[in-house]
Amino acid sequence: MAKTFDEIPLSRPATPLLDGIDRPEQLRALPREQLAQVVDELRAYLLYAVGQSGGHFGAGLGVVELTVALHYLFDTPEDRLVWDVGHQTYPHKILTGRREALPTIRQQGGLSGFPKRSESEFDTFGVGHSSTSISAALGMALGAEMAGKQRRTVAVIGDGAMTAGQAFEALNHAAHTKSNLLVILNDNNMSISHNVGGLANYFARIWASKTYIALREGGKRVLSAMPAAWDFLRRTEESMKNMVSPDALFESIGFNYIGPMDGHDLDELLTTLTNLRDLKGPQLLHIYTTKGKGFAPAEADPIGYHAINKIEPKKRLQQAIPKPGPQIKYQDVFGRFLCDAAARDDRLVAITPAMCEGSGMLEYSQQFPERFHDVAICEQHALTLAAGLACEGQKPVVAIYSTFLQRAYDQLIHDVALQDLDVTLGIDRAGIVGEDGATHGGVFDIGYLRCVPNMIIAAPADENECRQLLYTAWQHPGPSAVRYPRGTGPGVPMVEQFTALPIGKARTLRDGRQVAILSFGTLLPAAMAAADALGATVVDMRWVKPLDEILIRELATSHNLLVTLEDHQLMAGAGSAVSEYLAASAITVPVLHLGLPDTFIHHGKREALLAELGLDAAGIEQSIRDRLRLLDVRAARG
Repeated sequence: MAKTFDEIPLSRPATPLLDGIDRPEQLRALPREQLAQVVDELRAYLLYAVGQSGGHFGAGLGVVELTVALHYLFDTPEDRLVWDVGHQTYPHKILTGRREALPTIRQQGGLSGFPKRSESEFDTFGVGHSSTSISAALGMALGAEMAGKQRRTVAVIGDGAMTAGQAFEALNHAAHTKSNLLVILNDNNMSISHNVGGLANYFARIWASKTYIALREGGKRVLSAMPAAWDFLRRTEESMKNMVSPDALFESIGFNYIGPMDGHDLDELLTTLTNLRDLKGPQLLHIYTTKGKGFAPAEADPIGYHAINKIEPKKRLQQAIPKPGPQIKYQDVFGRFLCDAAARDDRLVAITPAMCEGSGMLEYSQQFPERFHDVAICEQHALTLAAGLACEGQKPVVAIYSTFLQRAYDQLIHDVALQDLDVTLGIDRAGIVGEDGATHGGVFDIGYLRCVPNMIIAAPADENECRQLLYTAWQHPGPSAVRYPRGTGPGVPMVEQFTALPIGKARTLRDGRQVAILSFGTLLPAAMAAADALGATVVDMRWVKPLDEILIRELATSHNLLVTLEDHQLMAGAGSAVSEYLAASAITVPVLHLGLPDTFIHHGKREALLAELGLDAAGIEQSIRDRLRLLDVRAARG
């Protein structure tokens, strides 16, 4: 039986077997009876390492047995192993040569928190967004067949990822191709309910056995001339599976369905996977696991312990979670807006694609359960559902991470904007997100939103402005979006009374000379600090679309240099919008665009990344001084 921990180890645990495993072939060299000890050591080391760095927590603990079994039985990396979602892969990283580096995970210069092809040959596919594993693994299986290779391909999908439409699209196509693909559904109560018990485990083992498969296929050939007899046997088999299985869906699609079975029973896993390993055609193994397995607090609260912060010396887990201070997280600003607005207007309906807690909606979901819809990892459905509600006179608000909104772009254009429907988007995690890295960076939303007709887009600079702009956008009778970052604001007190701010109007915060800084969003404090050193004008633009064109025109005629500042890609960003307006209006003035370069931003602390990119106060000031010197040189040359 796997060992259970009540606390996170503050010192490195003894892991004699694990210390000898730098590649999976060293794991495969161990006798099978030692694997249970490997499981315990792996879980202990995972707890210790994540305590050193912070990071995703529960999902990895839940797949320790599965990870050991897969690397023990399959010839990785030659056999392809695709994980979905990516934060399940901490145990995988430990067994594939990254054990000692794991305490650096999600830190600048350290390991990625997700699978990353450039990091290891064992990371066969980059995974940050969920529900992509079956599509990718099917492509790998087809590619191997085209190359005449006999490698095996496995997709591990779990932690709610099976709720997304892409997963079912891939299952349907995989069954059609009849490729040799094993899909493992890791059901940890975040997607599909499970049936537990020894009977389910027993039948899973039987149905996966080579003897049963041979008898089944032989009987099918013999009875093919007797359709009634074969149909009777097929229905009998389906009835037996339905007794212990949650759904016959996978069989009806065309997969050979095995399960459900206990994903923490290492012996059963090894036996069943051994039987399934060389079967032909699409196979689906359904296992049930406990998120946070082996760590008692996480088993009791899998959502609360989805991830943890770094554990400081002489502190335990419950002390490591920071207490609320005077600054409030933007997601909580959004949550308070929802509750306050819903109390005033019963037309407000809140929707989220599986990000209730992350988007600050827990209190709202409890106060207004009849007006709250968590649609699971189905971003496309979330947008069209909101469009349907708007058609009936409701005023839906969709809370969605910037990086996840990318997955619903067609619905945004076709179902919401084209019909000019009253849907408000609360775009969380806009800009650099920090430790989660490029897969979760919300650095493209301005570019893909501002080109859509009928959309208005707000970029608040602080907590109160976020609250009031959310209200303004929600009052607007058409498509609207408010983008705000991860983390806390600068500490500006929020005003309880809602005030609808003028759409498309900026505010001047500092009058200066020569240089005008047009700040879009939460980099405003850095802009103010740089302006103090430069004697520059500072404008909080508030709106990306529509722009305050009147103010921009005035600034262009009264200053020698306009500087746009944004936590977004420069290409197609807010600065581009300013230059487009100036060009269309035949206004000639030097413009300096400060924002993110044309590259994917690696993981690290947000503040450190902004400094590295020259978007802190010192970097902004230096960039402006460099541009002014260049302008002086050009002026001197005539």
